[in-house]
Amino acid sequence: MNRHSLRLRLVAGGIVAILIALAIAGGALVVVFERHVSRTLAQDLDVHLKQLLAGIDIDPQGKLVLTQIPVDPRFADPLSGLYWQVSDDRGQLQRSRSLWDFAMELPADRLGPGETHQHEASGPGGQRVLVAERAVTFSAGGRPVIVRLAVAEDLARVSEASSAFAKDLSIALVLLGCVLALATWVQVGVGLRPLVGLRRGVAEIRARRTRYLPSSVPSEVRPLVEEVNALIDAQEREIERSRGRAADLAHGLKTPLMALAADASRLRERGERDIARDIESVGEAMGRHVDRELARARVRGRARGSAAASTPVKPLVGSIVATLSRTPDGARVRFENLARDDLSVPLDRTDLAEVLGNLIENGARHAAGCVRITSGDNWPSLVVEDDGEGIEPPHLSCVLERGARLDERGGAAGLGLAIVQDVLDAYGWGLELSRSEFGGLKATIAPRSGSLSPQNELRTSNNLC
Repeated sequence: MNRHSLRLRLVAGGIVAILIALAIAGGALVVVFERHVSRTLAQDLDVHLKQLLAGIDIDPQGKLVLTQIPVDPRFADPLSGLYWQVSDDRGQLQRSRSLWDFAMELPADRLGPGETHQHEASGPGGQRVLVAERAVTFSAGGRPVIVRLAVAEDLARVSEASSAFAKDLSIALVLLGCVLALATWVQVGVGLRPLVGLRRGVAEIRARRTRYLPSSVPSEVRPLVEEVNALIDAQEREIERSRGRAADLAHGLKTPLMALAADASRLRERGERDIARDIESVGEAMGRHVDRELARARVRGRARGSAAASTPVKPLVGSIVATLSRTPDGARVRFENLARDDLSVPLDRTDLAEVLGNLIENGARHAAGCVRITSGDNWPSLVVEDDGEGIEPPHLSCVLERGARLDERGGAAGLGLAIVQDVLDAYGWGLELSRSEFGGLKATIAPRSGSLSPQNELRTSNNLC
């Protein structure tokens, strides 16, 4: 078991908690026991005080007389720890033999009739004693005489009893701590057993003996199981997408490869330069397919790790337009870059270029004379529209499918809009196709959580370009 073990952490935490709890409980029990012994000692002193009070009297000459002494034999044993003392307001003093020649100094407090005061004082030999005292009024020679009775006991008895109790208690607490530590180990093992089951379940999934983790788990572990099962579903969907992308790539490369083979053969037979140019053109098409597929493969990880990415839109659109203007389709149309100067969107620049490049290129290929790029006023939405023939509403959903193409002019292989949709999906954005009010296709990209309204779109005139 290493220091990163969850079991070790839980057991160590439990043992520390047990030690703290036992220490607090032990200290509290010693205090409670000490208070109990002190209370018992005070009750014993009260009994002795009553016995002393029952045997005190004053003779006709006004002398203190003790008719009956307390029965405890420790009063007769010098320095035994149990003492009594009787004095009056005329200076007479009587004391137990246990005090020997020592007189206890009592505080000068005023005792009311029937009141018993308890306090600590100094006893013989430097002992700390607990004193219980009481005042009684007698009549001698027609005048009142106040007699003060005191009984004291050495507090060392309390300390000795507390020490003995603490010693016995510590042994019991050590045994209890061992039992609780063992119980903690067992409890942690039982509590972590579902995690062992999860590990076995993951091993079963890796061995392809099952698809999901079992759902019959404790409620505390169920959210983890649900998340893992959801992750498995997402992984399977991603694998399925990867297979589709591989099929797309294979489909896109099939025809160019066949053309390359034919052109190479013709080149060998005739030696014509125009065939070399054809091969070069086909090679460019192949490179484009590969680049697009690689872009879709990398976008997923980058979209998850670059939440703070932000790309200014207008400069990027200008760069794309400048590139497309040198192509045959781009040279015959006019581009209107009406994106706001201050608009930035939370997409990586390369991925946003992939999206806008496909949409603008698609617009240039189908436009009659103009392509417009606009942005919304309040939302980071972008709109690419052209003045071409457009797409009929029943066919709008079809063009987003892989390989779908409504025109047969070639060159795009039906992958452009599908790639756009894949890139936007990775960022939580959406692509919406509709018919432009200028007659062509209108492609709108925006966050799925947002909404676009006609009031938020940038308008210029009713005539495109």
